[in-house]
Amino acid sequence: MNKRKVTLAVATAGVLTGAAGLSLLAMPAGAGQPPSLPDIAPEALVEQVMTVKPGAFGGTVEVDNKLGLPAIAEIPQLADGKHSGRIWTDGTGKLRLALPNGQSEQTIVDDGKTTWSWNSQTNEVTKSEHKADPKPENKDQDKNSAEQKAIDPATAAKEIVTMTKEFSEISVDGTARVANRAAYELVLTPKPTEKTLIREVRIAVDSELKMPLRVAVLTNGTAEPAGTVGFTQINVGPQDPKLFEFTPPANAKVTTPEAKEAESREKLPEAGLEAALHGKDPQIFGTGWDSVIGARIPAEAMTQVPAEAQGLVDRFTKKVSGSWGSGNLFTTKVATILIADDGRVVAGAVPEQVLFDTIGQVK
Repeated sequence: MNKRKVTLAVATAGVLTGAAGLSLLAMPAGAGQPPSLPDIAPEALVEQVMTVKPGAFGGTVEVDNKLGLPAIAEIPQLADGKHSGRIWTDGTGKLRLALPNGQSEQTIVDDGKTTWSWNSQTNEVTKSEHKADPKPENKDQDKNSAEQKAIDPATAAKEIVTMTKEFSEISVDGTARVANRAAYELVLTPKPTEKTLIREVRIAVDSELKMPLRVAVLTNGTAEPAGTVGFTQINVGPQDPKLFEFTPPANAKVTTPEAKEAESREKLPEAGLEAALHGKDPQIFGTGWDSVIGARIPAEAMTQVPAEAQGLVDRFTKKVSGSWGSGNLFTTKVATILIADDGRVVAGAVPEQVLFDTIGQVK
């Protein structure tokens, strides 16, 4: 993907899903008859989601995205529609993801020492060695990559519960059958004081494994989930060790990220947005469901936006202004992002007025 070409449009879509902490959530159909299970207290189910350490498994995950994100040729996986992928883990940190994209596929393998990412269309491989003694926050970021959050219901659910449990009414709303497994339906509803677009989040928690199997997000004023991610098939138990090995294909271009490259990207217009998305010195305003992420694009970079990128921004946003200044507003069903003309950026799962009230605090 030519990131320079899509620049702000790519980062905008990414920040929207990341700021909401939802990451392309969707609900697979055909769950079957609800199973009969013993009653369980909501607090106990929340504790299970927070503390469970899933063992080895492999499975197919389906994503049905109705977030309202625009269709951009360079990033089709962000557009509305159904997508699927495969995930395998050995239960000790090794991971493999297979993400089809038309006739090509993105393969991500973490063998415990190195993370490999291979694009079959371009035959390019990115090789990232794990740090010998990483800081705790960096270690979490490495293990919980954006790709894993987008496809693994357990990872997505734990993040959502961690962020919002103190600001939600929590209940257990019956049971469900997901990937032919019995599960409880845990529901997190924002408290009335929360200013958010989200009506509720439903998490199907495996009654035996205690791990989330499906996450669905419902927004205000809609009957169907805005998006969901859930297993359609899961195989619990040891997986083939070879799945967690990777050797670059013949003639593949292997790239190792360099500090010099990272420094050069700081001058690009999308750097401020990506910094917020990836948790690099983010500015966080508020708490709970109406938290807002803030960032600032360097002033000199605002003059370097290519015409193609500016065209995408103009197409999918509307011009807005207020006492804070003027800029562009991009909205989806689950989140809103405001890009001020002076480079300030705020995003969250909130109505636009919350962003107008917050952007003045961005440093």
